[in-house]
This record gives sequence, structure tokens and C-alpha cells, in this order.
Amino acid sequence: MKVAVGLSGGVDSSVSAHRLVEAGHEVTGVFLECWRAPGCRAEEDRKDALNVALELGIPFQVLDFKQAYRDRVVEIFFEDYKRGLTPNPDIWCNTEIKFGLFYDWAMENGFDAIATGHYAQIYEKNGRKVLARGKDRKKDQTIFLHRLTQEQLDHVLFPIGDLEKGEVRAEAHERGIIVADKPDSQGICFIGDIDVRDFLRERLGEKPGDVLDTEGNIVGRHQGVWFYTIGQRHGFELFPKIHTARKEWKHVLPPLYVISKDADANTITVGYGAETLENEVLVRDVFLRDPDVAARLRQQDSFAVAVRIRHGGKTLAGTFGWEERDESTAKITLEEAQRGVAPGQALVLYDAEDAEVCLGGAYIC
Repeated sequence: MKVAVGLSGGVDSSVSAHRLVEAGHEVTGVFLECWRAPGCRAEEDRKDALNVALELGIPFQVLDFKQAYRDRVVEIFFEDYKRGLTPNPDIWCNTEIKFGLFYDWAMENGFDAIATGHYAQIYEKNGRKVLARGKDRKKDQTIFLHRLTQEQLDHVLFPIGDLEKGEVRAEAHERGIIVADKPDSQGICFIGDIDVRDFLRERLGEKPGDVLDTEGNIVGRHQGVWFYTIGQRHGFELFPKIHTARKEWKHVLPPLYVISKDADANTITVGYGAETLENEVLVRDVFLRDPDVAARLRQQDSFAVAVRIRHGGKTLAGTFGWEERDESTAKITLEEAQRGVAPGQALVLYDAEDAEVCLGGAYIC
């Protein structure tokens, strides 16, 4: 096949490119330029990607998506935080950029498929391709890829999805790849390892407000609702000694967690561990890849699913039920209550009988 492989300059995409060439595909390396700012590794990464392409003797191209990335990922990131949500920009990055603009470019330019170094797998089941978890459970990235369409699965390759990270590093050494020991990129997709709090402060500033207990009493101060997420237990100031209708609060009491935020009132509410637990989660913008699954859900009041609510989080048993018949809102009931269920985050759905298979997902509201 004619394949455009996204070369990021890292070890995962480099091993992917080597595997594609070895398999006999006609491969072009493509570097996506999405962000440039002080401290950004874009120039170093582009050079590493070019050197990998030169090692393989394959064409190399740079696509400039900086403006689109700013508009479709970064601006929404700031707006959601400002509204009191906890967004996941890596999901938008994959949806809008890698499997949006890059995928569209490849299809328009005669490629049969795009390939990336994601830890995920695609295989056929019951006559239809499915998105499945990568072999490496810690690195599995299906949570970021859950909105891939059924059509896209026919034109996407994940060459290292059947490997664990250690095996990828070992294979890179065996192949003599120059970035075999390059550290993994951390932080926000394309932006890198930044302090999110500093990133938000630079754009949104600070807006001090009250910290409330669950009865509405003022028990402390915060620096701005966008600096906090549900389940967080630090970063806000508690007054040393507060008398409330409940009890006298002192720092020797159990830790307090953020359990809700009100962006309009500029307040955050804190409570004890048990008060942060949720077993019913309302979600919006439901996306279901397989039309057969979508049809079954339309016909049934509830449906058993497996659920994940954070990258690296465990898979949870739950029940899916439509909250509205227009299929815009649903309720997920979890068998095991969870802490840190934050509006704006993704809730990703897996097959209850085969939790390897990702069915789609939604956003927590």
C-alpha cells in the first residue's frame, strides 16, 4: 500500500516507519508542525524525523497545521477551562489534526492509509474492523482514539500496537534507529511537557474566589476555578480553623477534595473522600462507531458496557442508558463508584463481553 506515516521524531513512530518499509509498503514520512513557542521541541523533533526518513530512504514532507491546531485545540482548551470544565486536548488533537487534517490530506493525495505510532490495534471481528486496545496496557491509547470512524479504520495502521514499550525500545536498538533512547514526549499533544497551571495563568490570569464546604460555608480561598479539577486535593487555601454546622475544621482532619466547581459564581466546593465518589455519570455527544451497536442501543432501555474514564485507568463494569431519545445524552451507571469524575473529560466505552474492543465514547457533563 501507499502509506503516509506520521513521523514525530520519537521512537514509536520511527519503529512504525521501519516496520512499514520492511513490510513492502510505499512509505512517505510526514512531520506535522502544530506548535512553536519558547521551550518547544518542534525544531529538534522535525530534524529527528527527517533523519529517520533519510535512514530509510523514503520521501519526507512537512505539513503546517499551526493555525488549525491553535484554533481547533488550544483555543477550545482555554475556553473549556474558563467554563469550569476539565478538557482532554489529546483527544481533540487526534480527532481534528492527526485523524482529521492529516488523514484528509493523505486521502486527497492518493495514499491508501495513514500510520501512526499509537499503542492501539485494528483487527476484524464479526465481519467488521474494530478498534482494540494495544498490547501494552499502561500505554494503551484507545481512550484518545475512541472517535475514529468505521470508514477510517479501513485506512489507518498502528504498526506497533502489538508491542509493549520495552519491546519497541529493544527493536529500535536492533534496527540502529538514532532515536532509540530518546525520552517519550510528555504533557499536552504537540505542546509537550509544560506546567498546565502556568499555561493557564499566562492566558487566563488569576481570579481569586471562595472555597465552600458542602453546606455552602466559606472555608478557604482559591486562585481561579480553571486551576482545579474534580478530585484535586491541593492548590487551594483552607482557613486554619473554621466553625461550621458540621464540625470544627482543622488541618489534622482527613484531606479535602474538590467535588464541584461553579465558574459563574467563581467558587469551588470541597468535601471528604466519600463525598467525591460517583456511580452515575451523565454524558453528552455520544459517539458509537459500529452501526449495529448503535441500533441495539436504540432498541434497548439499558445495555451492559465496560467503561474507562482516564488514560491508564482501570476498566469498569457499567450500564448504558439513553437519557434523551434524541441520543444526545446518556447515563452511565457504574458498578463501582469512582472518584474524580470531572465534567469535560471523556468517558470511553468498551464491549462488556470483550473489553479489548472500543465501541466509542462520550463527554462527561
